Amino acid sequence: MNNIPNRQVICDVLLERANEDKDIVVLCSDSRGSASMTGFAAAHPDQFVEVGIAEQSLVSIAAGLAKCGKKAFAASPACFLSTRSMEQAKVDVAYSGTNVTLIGISGGVSYGALGMTHHSAQDIATMASIPGMRVYIPSDRFQTRYLVEALLKDEKPAYLRVGRNPVEDVYEESNTPFVMDQAAEVKSGNDITIIACGEMVKPAKDAADILEKKGIHARVIDMYCVKPIDRYAVIKAAKETKAIITVEEHTFIGGLGAMVSQIVSSECPKKVINMSLPDAPVVTGNSKEIFNHYGLNAENIAKIGLELMRNV
Repeated sequence: MNNIPNRQVICDVLLERANEDKDIVVLCSDSRGSASMTGFAAAHPDQFVEVGIAEQSLVSIAAGLAKCGKKAFAASPACFLSTRSMEQAKVDVAYSGTNVTLIGISGGVSYGALGMTHHSAQDIATMASIPGMRVYIPSDRFQTRYLVEALLKDEKPAYLRVGRNPVEDVYEESNTPFVMDQAAEVKSGNDITIIACGEMVKPAKDAADILEKKGIHARVIDMYCVKPIDRYAVIKAAKETKAIITVEEHTFIGGLGAMVSQIVSSECPKKVINMSLPDAPVVTGNSKEIFNHYGLNAENIAKIGLELMRNV
């Protein structure tokens, strides 16, 4: 069982690369502990900036440092980073084309019992709506490492969302397919397709295993690159399978399911079922309890897949 959260992997990669690359800077909004950046701050105090609880300043300072040639990684709780500092993300980062990666930590419902004020069930829609802003939600620790290493090599704005707790591995350390901005096919199949992102990829994979035992071969696609979304993978799935299920830790408004539906309806019309959080305050509880409450688990995904196959 994996006990390394994706946020720790981000710090590990940056810590390794900062030993040689002094242009890497990390900024936090009184969140170095939550972001697992305490180790980075201790090892590279000259490459670390603490702005306090000031998300707008966090983003603007990161953009300013990027304009001076730095590779800025600004970490803050996703619930605040995607709302309080949206104007700065829009203008200082995306519109200005600065080399800033915004890291939304404890994304989705991973703050659990802290409730709606700390949940970020709208951040995909918020950040994806900004022209020039890319949105990434890696599914496990191995993919997270590849993604951060890729972001260190380019100079374009990005929003990276990770959860708070360790997640089960989707891939193996020696077998992690990764191409920047290209979805990964986790499991092949030609009956239905399940497209998921982030923490929902593992239950999607497990659901496909359940369906396989019932004679249904589900294709599972890890759409970690929510924006730019891999249109080719979506269209290919729509053409080659009978229907599509999308699964996300986000409201159905403006998220992965909405984007997939737009592509499918315009390119190759097929039935699309979106499994997501509701357009309402999310119930409190830990992540697993919340996922089970809304049916975002392997058993219910498989159940929806069975019902879908009976009606297509």
